[in-house]
Amino acid sequence: MPKFVTIGYGDREGYDRTPVAVRDAAHAHDAQLQKNGVLMGIAGAPVQIRNPDAAQVETANGPFMTSSLPVAGFAIIEAADLAEAIDMVSRTPCAVAHGVVEVWPLEQPS
Repeated sequence: MPKFVTIGYGDREGYDRTPVAVRDAAHAHDAQLQKNGVLMGIAGAPVQIRNPDAAQVETANGPFMTSSLPVAGFAIIEAADLAEAIDMVSRTPCAVAHGVVEVWPLEQPS
């Protein structure tokens, strides 16, 4: 079954202005996804890694990506196709609490 990487973006302001019942339903949906085997986690502090010409590892604290909303979390999901993946994440906290979720097909090298 195809796999997808999801990235949720959201902030406390958007979360707080979402009705409690909607947030509770979204968290219950996340719990069901996890029960069904979705690997899901909250975003921690990122570290950038570079190794130019495989000569010297360089690290820097902080994200490389920028967004108007902070990264809130990630998940690896399995779905029959992109439409099913979109349906799965459309009820998650970031999607319903004035944030956004990106879905990236995880393509396997041949």
